[in-house]
Amino acid sequence: MKCPVCYNPETKVLDSRSASDDLAIRRRRECCKCGFRFSTYEAVELLDLMVRKRSGQREAYSRAKLEKGICRSLEKRSIMDNEIKKLINNIEREIQIEVKKNKNNSEISSQRIGEIAMEQLKRVDQVAYIRFASVYKSFKDAEEFESELAKINKNN
Repeated sequence: MKCPVCYNPETKVLDSRSASDDLAIRRRRECCKCGFRFSTYEAVELLDLMVRKRSGQREAYSRAKLEKGICRSLEKRSIMDNEIKKLINNIEREIQIEVKKNKNNSEISSQRIGEIAMEQLKRVDQVAYIRFASVYKSFKDAEEFESELAKINKNN
């Protein structure tokens, strides 16, 4: 890990502990050259997973894209940051299960990722679910929106 101040490649770890959600490790580091102290976080990452888009294109899985969509749907909702992280981790766990179940260890469709995200969002916040679904399913009019709301109300 390079020092963010002097870019020296040699740093030492002073302290390691679990981050607030117990799904990452926070490391306190010090630069061996200039003595600058900083923190880094180490978290699990889905590696070598390809996403098959609706257009047929393939691209590498991006947690950042998933986070952006989830956070946008949860905007101005009373969901804490650690709950959002847990939600995203749950979605990623379901993605891993899906890929393993299909015996295809390296690819999943963007459509399936969206479905998994909606399933998890529905459990956490129904308003966020509707927001996400309206974009994901490309609602064309108010009737489609009302139909999705009726499904939620029927299940409650």
